[in-house]
Amino acid sequence: MLVCDNGRVTASIEEIRAAPKVLLHDHLDGGLRPATVVELAGEIGYGKLPSRDVDEVARWLRRGAHRGHLNLYLDAFQHTVAVMQTREALTRVAAECAEDLAADGIVYAEVRFAPELHVAGGLSLDEVVRAVLEGFRIGSAGRGITVYALLTAMRTAARSLEIAELAVRYRDAGVVGFDIAGAEAGSPPSRHLDAFQYVARENFHITIHAGEGFGLRSIWEALQWCGAERLGHGVRIVDDIQIGPDGTASLGRLASYVRDRRTPLEMCPSSNVQTGAAPSIEEHPIRLLRQLSFRVTVNTDNRLMSGVTLSSEFATLAEAFGYGWRDFEWLTINAMKSAFAHFDERLRIIDTVIKPGFATARAASDAVVRAPGRRSAGTEAAGEWTPTGTRP
Repeated sequence: MLVCDNGRVTASIEEIRAAPKVLLHDHLDGGLRPATVVELAGEIGYGKLPSRDVDEVARWLRRGAHRGHLNLYLDAFQHTVAVMQTREALTRVAAECAEDLAADGIVYAEVRFAPELHVAGGLSLDEVVRAVLEGFRIGSAGRGITVYALLTAMRTAARSLEIAELAVRYRDAGVVGFDIAGAEAGSPPSRHLDAFQYVARENFHITIHAGEGFGLRSIWEALQWCGAERLGHGVRIVDDIQIGPDGTASLGRLASYVRDRRTPLEMCPSSNVQTGAAPSIEEHPIRLLRQLSFRVTVNTDNRLMSGVTLSSEFATLAEAFGYGWRDFEWLTINAMKSAFAHFDERLRIIDTVIKPGFATARAASDAVVRAPGRRSAGTEAAGEWTPTGTRP
């Protein structure tokens, strides 16, 4: 068991890994195994890696994650994308992604990728999507995980409508929604209005990277112009919340709207700190937003570049904020409620996988740790207000 600074006992990383978890924001090209990057680069003669040593390449790809700016953080993707230009490579990477997520205890995942970035080797957009979906199918088989795809258009390019049409075309084959990503500053989501309007007319799902590298205007446009159902990151919504001298929070109109509408926030704590969207884990807005009952979810963003897993993100929050099992369950159910799978599937996973899984985890922890004067896992920290149950 891990004992936090406040003396509260919470779960170890191994126990967190064994619990059922849900992942809504994870980039396929940001989660490759370092060994796979090295092997694929060797197969195609890609010579821009610094070495053939797997550990050195892993460190090199993660170096941008500590430079404090989104655009610098994105530099490493040119190398992972470069080795993902064949059908075989895409299928392999997707299969390994599903395997790795399952090994981390994830039972449901939506993994996003930008098909337009994988056509340099001659593949069509349709071939890219089919290769990735095949990889997800192979990697998830028999592992107790469901993996769907989100198709991402690059906000700095002009193919968003084409990618939106592609997403709708594969909606019954494993694609559950449409996204845009890339540097936010200077590339507002409203520039892709035709794509979002098409997706809405087709009764399909929209999530938008907003409120990470840019502020409230990006969030407002994503919601009010583009119809986003979820916000990718959404960290900067905290800019519309004022904390008074007595600690009372006052929400602006946009923050109130996001909370009232239960708009899910796809937060990625470590990545948000690495890109400069949050100053530190301890100062990350996720704690305040959770206390104010925003629909907060926890995600990885880019497992390779950030050097994280979903389990490690939960463990990081446990150490910073004293979170325990009930906190983890609340965040996980938030994510499952916010998924783009059909309602029946979401309800089934919550009732038959997530709730029983966390009940088992709490029972096991309580059986192990019953020391006098120590709060057992899942008991709320003293003085911390926490939502009860699984509020809407």
